[in-house]
Amino acid sequence: MIKVIAIAVWVCAATLGAVFYSFQAAGDRGVGEKPKPMLGGLDYVKTDIISVPLIHDSRIDGYFLAKLVYTVEPEQIKKLSIPAEALITDQVYSYLYAHPQIDFGKKEAIDLDAFRAAIRDTVNTRVGATLVHEVLIDQVNFLSKDEIRDNWLRRRQDAGTTAPEAAKPVSAH
Repeated sequence: MIKVIAIAVWVCAATLGAVFYSFQAAGDRGVGEKPKPMLGGLDYVKTDIISVPLIHDSRIDGYFLAKLVYTVEPEQIKKLSIPAEALITDQVYSYLYAHPQIDFGKKEAIDLDAFRAAIRDTVNTRVGATLVHEVLIDQVNFLSKDEIRDNWLRRRQDAGTTAPEAAKPVSAH
């Protein structure tokens, strides 16, 4: 009986030793390394379409439309007391109104890298931590006041021509 108990204690000690050694060896190889920024660990959050009226000389010249995607750490975004999308939207407005010299009629004059970096940096500065790692552009457009008026007139004309035709009585022969 003593031999059986001694063998059981020896098997338990050998098993515990093997488990302890395997955890020590796995820790030395770097298990649990921090993931690379674009390979995981970050959440990708899309904004709704942000529409900013651009005002020059007390009149609206058009609307800047953007749909952005930003990468954040899930732990950091949970700590916010206000929605992150509200911060992003506020910074888009602030950037565009702080840079009235941007001419959206000349596409080559728009520096999207500077725009993305400014949004990221100002949000992080405002929060006081690295919240936004990357700002990606999903969609960006500029509609001038004339384009909006033309689209409105076209829709109105299309609605005007189809509505009377639908109201005509159908004669049965």
